[in-house]
Amino acid sequence: MSDAIILETPRLVLAMWNKGDAEMIRQLHSTIETTRYLSGAAPWTLEKAEERLKSWFDEQARDGATKYKMLLRDDGRFIGRAGFSRFQESGRGEFELGYSIRQDAWGNGYATEIAGALAQWFFSRGFAREFIAFTHPENAASQRVLQKIGMRYEAPITVGGAPGLCFRMSR
Repeated sequence: MSDAIILETPRLVLAMWNKGDAEMIRQLHSTIETTRYLSGAAPWTLEKAEERLKSWFDEQARDGATKYKMLLRDDGRFIGRAGFSRFQESGRGEFELGYSIRQDAWGNGYATEIAGALAQWFFSRGFAREFIAFTHPENAASQRVLQKIGMRYEAPITVGGAPGLCFRMSR
């Protein structure tokens, strides 16, 4: 893998994006199943994927963290994205943990593995004393992931006009 490696787990690698990765991102979010709990709740266009990719490069330069591409360690196959972004809607610019995994890779524990590793990475790098994550109220699988890594439910939240549940983890 020639991509800049950010973090490795026993099965996964997080790497910085390449400028030509927008189509990969569009494919990740190409179905209603993979976008139903995201803001907008609709499959992404290539233009939206390009906008997000640009925003992730900007976040990395500004904050030292962003949402990274997630690859399987054994064969380098792209299976999703995960990392931290600043959540501006809170008014406090808190770091927000997020992840999305390709539907064909669901059910393998990858979300829990990467979320737990990212939490350790976040605190070891000293980004902040705490971070948040949110899920759609109907996304029970993601709520379980956040609870498994030690996050605690805090309160309902509105994200991009949609209802959500906010979780928090402190150092």
